[in-house]
Amino acid sequence: MIPTASPDVIFAPLEGGAVLFDKSDGTYYGLNVVGARVWEMLSPGSESVDAICGALQVQYRDADPGELRNDVRELLDELTSFGLVVDRSLHQARAEAT
Repeated sequence: MIPTASPDVIFAPLEGGAVLFDKSDGTYYGLNVVGARVWEMLSPGSESVDAICGALQVQYRDADPGELRNDVRELLDELTSFGLVVDRSLHQARAEAT
């Protein structure tokens, strides 16, 4: 999966993290600083979870690479379960079909 932000989600950076607002159902989701950084990397330029983890590893050099990857995967899985993150290829296919 190549993750991307759902078009229904508004990102608002805050001191110490960020908040996501899902316009489709009115729910909010809070992110810490690292979670907010992951969200910011869910742009079309991000190629994969590996690219996100690689960028974070440069920023957080003391972080254990395996733990960092697990944390990113866990966050993306959770955001996906809430519909805040979608698979880019599926999102693009739906956009092209409409």
